[in-house]
Amino acid sequence: MHSEINRIQELLANQGYVADRTIATSVYLSITLRKPLLIEGAAGVGKTEVAKVMARALDADLIRLQCYEGLDATTALYEWNYQKQLLHIRLSEGGERSLAEREAEIFSEGFLLKRPLLDAITRSQPPVLLVDEIDRADEEFEAFLLEVLSDFQVSIPEIGTIAATAIPNVVLTSNRTRELGDALRRRCLYLWIDYPTFEKELEIVRLKVPAVNGRLAEQISAFMQLIRRVRLEKAPGVAETLDWSAALMALHRDHLDRAAVEETLGVLFKHHDDAAVVRAQWLDQLLDGVAALEQEGRPWSQEAVVRAAERLAIRR
Repeated sequence: MHSEINRIQELLANQGYVADRTIATSVYLSITLRKPLLIEGAAGVGKTEVAKVMARALDADLIRLQCYEGLDATTALYEWNYQKQLLHIRLSEGGERSLAEREAEIFSEGFLLKRPLLDAITRSQPPVLLVDEIDRADEEFEAFLLEVLSDFQVSIPEIGTIAATAIPNVVLTSNRTRELGDALRRRCLYLWIDYPTFEKELEIVRLKVPAVNGRLAEQISAFMQLIRRVRLEKAPGVAETLDWSAALMALHRDHLDRAAVEETLGVLFKHHDDAAVVRAQWLDQLLDGVAALEQEGRPWSQEAVVRAAERLAIRR
C-alpha cells in the first residue's frame, strides 16, 4: 500500500501539485474505495486543484459542477433541447407516424442536453467529477446530490433509469460558508487542507514560479506565513501567494521592501478593509519579521517564522 500511495504522490508531483502524504493517501483511498472525497479548507489552499491534477494524473476527463445559491437538479442533471425538439416536430409534420411514435422520438437521448451530473455517469471511461463549493448550494440540492452519488444513477421520466457505465471519481469542495449535512459527510471520505507550512509554501512558489530568485521566494513565503497570523476578513491563500510572486517578478523586484508591498497589496487582498488594516497597522511589523529572519541566517524554517512572529507580537 505504501508504494501505491507513493505512486499517487509522484503522479500529483508530476502534475505540478505539491502533495503531502495525507493528501496522497486520501486521493488513493478515494480512487480505490470508489468513494467521493470531500475536501474542506480556507479559500485558495488548493482544494479545487486536487481534482484537476487527479484528472491529469489519471488521464481522465474533468467534469466540473460549479455550485451556487439556487442551483437546482435540472441545471445540474439534464435539460431537453426544446429548440431541436420544435424543429424536429415541424420537419416531421404530415408524416405517417403516430403521435405516440413522434413523442417517443423527441423524448429520446438524441434530444437530451447532458449537464455535469448526467454527463459524468454516462461516460464510457471514469471521469473525475468535481462538485465545487457544494456549501454554496442549498440543502435541497445537497439531498438530491446525495441520492445521485449513492447509486450513480438517475431517473428521467420520459426515458427511464440511466445507470453509470463507469463510476466517476468524485471530489467535492467546501469553503464552509455553511455546515454540510451529516448524510453527505457519511457518504464521503474527508480531507482538510490547511494553509501550508513555510517549507511547503516555499516549495510551491519555486515550482510554480521558477523564474523567482531564491531570496525573494523565501521572503514571499515568510511574509505570507506572518500575514496569516493577522486578523483579517479573508487571509490570502496559496493562490494569492503565486499571483503575488508573479506580480513582483513582472515589476522586476528582487526583494521585499515597503514600496514593493504597498504597490501590490491589491494582488494579496480582495477586501479594501484588509488592505487598509495591513497598510496602517501591520506592514512595518511584517517587514520587520522578514528582516529578523534575514538576520538569523538560512535555511529558514516554520519554527523560525513562528519565533519571529511571537517576538513581534504578530498574532490574531
